[in-house]
Amino acid sequence: MSDYQVTLRRHRRLAILRHLAACAEYTSNASILVDVLRGVGVTSTRSQVITELAWLAENGFATLDDRGDFVIATATDRGAEVAQGLATHPDIQRPRPRGV
Repeated sequence: MSDYQVTLRRHRRLAILRHLAACAEYTSNASILVDVLRGVGVTSTRSQVITELAWLAENGFATLDDRGDFVIATATDRGAEVAQGLATHPDIQRPRPRGV
């Protein structure tokens, strides 16, 4: 995997967690996340989003409710902390300070 792809993956994970942390009940679905990521300049396929959601779930940053064609993700406390910059993980981009 190229350095660019690694960086993009780290940014995709952060963008997903930031969106989940901003949602009511920390919950959203994969289809909405595809649109959200496009809106922040991290264009991603549904397959890429599902892959990252699975990674986030495996690592304790989110939980998933897979209903076949409809995947619901919820940020865990740990995921919300990473989204806010209160905790870090080497495979998730650290958010920039607000106002910078």
